Amino acid sequence: MKKILYLLITLLLLTNCTSQKNSEDFIKNASGRYLFNADEVIEIYFKEHILYAKWRGNENIKPLKVTDNSFYMKALNEKMIFVEKPEMHIELAPKTEHDGIIYHFRKMKIDEKTPSEYFKDKDYKKALTAFLEIKKQDSLSPIIKENKINSLGYNYLRKNNIEAALEVFKINVALHPEKSNVYDSLGEAYLRNKDTLNAAINFKKALSINPENRSAKRFLTKVTK
Repeated sequence: MKKILYLLITLLLLTNCTSQKNSEDFIKNASGRYLFNADEVIEIYFKEHILYAKWRGNENIKPLKVTDNSFYMKALNEKMIFVEKPEMHIELAPKTEHDGIIYHFRKMKIDEKTPSEYFKDKDYKKALTAFLEIKKQDSLSPIIKENKINSLGYNYLRKNNIEAALEVFKINVALHPEKSNVYDSLGEAYLRNKDTLNAAINFKKALSINPENRSAKRFLTKVTK
């Protein structure tokens, strides 16, 4: 607690000596979207030459300017450092909690989107490609956990958004083709869509992987009566 209080006091003293306004060059180079993680973005923008951020649904976050290229963001409890070379990116200032890890958030291309953003725009092919790329880079990423994606699919089913549910479950099948449950869930979405043929195909696939999958057994009996 004392360390945090000391940090805040230090930052306040520094910001009192530092103009919160930024140069035109810095605004031009720093404005944009930065990949916070494989499926999440921090957006940096400026109003009246003052830096603001959008993150996790919060708009108008106003980090405190510490130096010409560093800002303290209370929502993160981190000091962000804007580094222009070799390419513009954000680094978090080193501190004990980082355990020697350097956090690097690269600036995204103008037309680049996260997997979830592609999905929201109903660009399902690009969403799938982006999720598969996450798996390629980090097969243990929490973003592609089977249970997490499955829960999202059932959220869509509960809202009767069958199209979205089907596409989510298809992505889960592509990411986890060895898991019985992903086929069972996809089969259930097909069944809700009155597509009994594809429902049966997926229930059978689920049972071929795990013959003890009770849900798949129950639904397969239902569609083959």
